[in-house]
Amino acid sequence: MNSFESDTPETDALPEPERLLQPVPEGQRITVMLAAFEGWNDAGEAASDALRYLNKLWGGKKVGTIDADEYYDFQFTRPVIRRTASGDRKIKWPSTRIFKASVPGSNVDVIFVQGTEPSYKWRAYTAELLVHAEALNVDYVILVGALLADVPHSRPIPVSASTDDAALRERMDLEASQYEGPVGIVGVLSEVALLAGLPTISLWAAVPHYVAQAPSPKAQLALLHRIEELLQLPLDTQELVEDADAWERGVDELATEDPEIAAYVRQLEEAKDTADLPEASGESIAREFERYLKRRGKDKP
Repeated sequence: MNSFESDTPETDALPEPERLLQPVPEGQRITVMLAAFEGWNDAGEAASDALRYLNKLWGGKKVGTIDADEYYDFQFTRPVIRRTASGDRKIKWPSTRIFKASVPGSNVDVIFVQGTEPSYKWRAYTAELLVHAEALNVDYVILVGALLADVPHSRPIPVSASTDDAALRERMDLEASQYEGPVGIVGVLSEVALLAGLPTISLWAAVPHYVAQAPSPKAQLALLHRIEELLQLPLDTQELVEDADAWERGVDELATEDPEIAAYVRQLEEAKDTADLPEASGESIAREFERYLKRRGKDKP
């Protein structure tokens, strides 16, 4: 973790979040694949938007694609017509695009996988992704998704982190996923990546089901904060913080116009607050404080 000066009093018991990336010899780089897929795995498009934000922030350049004709049902995932800057019409086909960015001021390269969940041949599709991962020297995989849940919009958006890699689970103090049931491409890619020997973590943001439409900036921001913790790479998210605040105010206004929705939201808030009481102090507060200190140090001249 980067050190910096601060006039904030020192604390003896401030826990340091375990980082995903381990130290490497000077001059050596670490490559992390971040993947998100529009569709069933991406409520409110929070996961896809989070990766688009990082790709733009770090200046990602396209380094590969996966052929759409092999994997998509165009009657289900239809191509769309867009106008170019010159005014010409052009068809945009559903696809999976792969970008690479080098994070400024670090030894970390990030491979972004962004696309729509495929319709066909999931095993062949994930195998093709892993071919790209091998060619790009990927060391770790972080899969990002979002699901609809009974959570209130007025509280912090929960983000769960899990891994089926035993060594990573012990080192990061994570849990194995307990989910059983239908899976999307994120679940399939997680298993295939682990079978290929790539340490893999899955992140899922819980999006309030009563405001499921895109965009969902508060869930997007929660995912970015969790990625920030895992990679220990401070992110500039101030613009998104403002969007998330405006989104929450807008939902507040809509909720007050419908007494039934307002009562339902209060019920969710009470349930959430009760469940969080044991964690209202300690590690969760320390984690927020650590994030504040890192950003404060980054903003100093």
